[in-house]
Amino acid sequence: MIIDKVVEKYVSRARQLRILLVTSLEWMLVAAGVMVLSLTLPSILKELPGAAELKGTIASSVFMGMLVGALSSGFISDIFGRKVGNIMFLVLAGLFSGLTGASSDGTNFIINRFLAGVGYGGLLPVVNAYLTEFTAIKIRGLYLTLLEASWAIGSILLGVYTILTLGVFGWRASYYLLTLVSLPLLAVVSLLPESPKFAYMRGGRRALEKALGTKIDEKVEMHKIKKVPFLEILSKRFAPRTLMVWFSWFTVSFIYYGLFIWAPKIFRSKGIAPGNALMYTFFMLMMQLPGYLLAAYLIERIGRKKSIMFFFSGTAVSALLLAAVNSQGMLLFSSVVMSVFCLGAWGMVYAYTPELYPTEMRGLGNGSAGVMARIAGIIAPYYTAFMMDKTGSITWVMIPMSLLAITTVILNATFGIETRGKPVE
Repeated sequence: MIIDKVVEKYVSRARQLRILLVTSLEWMLVAAGVMVLSLTLPSILKELPGAAELKGTIASSVFMGMLVGALSSGFISDIFGRKVGNIMFLVLAGLFSGLTGASSDGTNFIINRFLAGVGYGGLLPVVNAYLTEFTAIKIRGLYLTLLEASWAIGSILLGVYTILTLGVFGWRASYYLLTLVSLPLLAVVSLLPESPKFAYMRGGRRALEKALGTKIDEKVEMHKIKKVPFLEILSKRFAPRTLMVWFSWFTVSFIYYGLFIWAPKIFRSKGIAPGNALMYTFFMLMMQLPGYLLAAYLIERIGRKKSIMFFFSGTAVSALLLAAVNSQGMLLFSSVVMSVFCLGAWGMVYAYTPELYPTEMRGLGNGSAGVMARIAGIIAPYYTAFMMDKTGSITWVMIPMSLLAITTVILNATFGIETRGKPVE
């Protein structure tokens, strides 16, 4: 019996649901930690000494840290296990989120934000791989998309808290909250077992039974494990899908962070008052959830490949629409459409990526794809700030984003493979 069938037989649906819940809470923490800057950045630039002069670096510092986290997460989780990686990055994320709130100046903020980003960037691929290996074939795509959907929930909850407390306690309270939330999460994660596939790969049948908490009667089969050098993901077998996935992650990250980090400024450029621009930004964060839910519905209905092409096509069109509209009503409508398609696309790439690689290189595959997202996350805020300062218009921000999305559609149409309903090695 292959590992996927073992998981399907011996891991109850209730237990899989509990693991989805725990991993989703971690995902929500990362989302809140990353997106908190969208709503607090105007206050930080106004109140924190030296912040205004470093606004580009402040906006990108978390993504620089996430790049380091993504680079290291694959090696750590593939060598020491998903659980160890999970705990390590969660500690970093929680500790330095609070220290970011205690920053005394712009430089101190950047350092702490960078180190928190290492935790955020490492958590995402580790948690993604963990849930993948604990989920039955039939529901894997749905669960991975629901995991990504929790990003929207984390963003929304943090947005509500920030809007309610910003005028009373200031921007620092939002960062302190992240540390408080991470503490009970850390206690729960420390009690989780190792993922079944990694356990069997490293410890054989006994380790697998320990991870599952039950005795296994059948003979367990798994493809032959081999040591995987980094360049294996660019071998003849994996290169087309790797390059396709890397470009997909770069595109969706570039569009998302280039738009959302500077959303208040973008809305103000369209004539929206500063106070209303903050509410427009929060509404955009809320509209992420329908995009994820639509992705969760489509992923098992029409498959991974068609769904990805659908969402990136919609992102390309909505980017141009957002650049073209002028009225407040159309601006709100186009921003909603943009959120739905962009976040649906992100939910799809997160669900699709771990299914493209075998167990011994899944962490590497996820981590390397995450690196591309972090590179885009570093570049995008600088790019948007530069173009807005130079032109005062979002047109030249959105056109390149649309072209990136169109190119992604073409790459997925050419090199994408359908993994719906198939076992992962």
